[in-house]
Amino acid sequence: MTPQDLQDQELMIQAHEWRARALRGEKQARGIAHALEREIRRRFPSPSNDTVYDTLDLRPLEQRREAAQRPAWKFW
Repeated sequence: MTPQDLQDQELMIQAHEWRARALRGEKQARGIAHALEREIRRRFPSPSNDTVYDTLDLRPLEQRREAAQRPAWKFW
């Protein structure tokens, strides 16, 4: 069994089972669980810090407070 040969669903199931076996104390299970989890991370990458950083409001605190106090629309 190689992690690359498994379908996505089977990979998730196997990783969960092997991690549970490793937590119960099986010595060889830790390495197998790690290899399966590494393949999961390769197939399904999490968002990088760059994308999270782009969504942060980096304006100074004073500007953010002013924007919060102003109404979102202008009354004409």
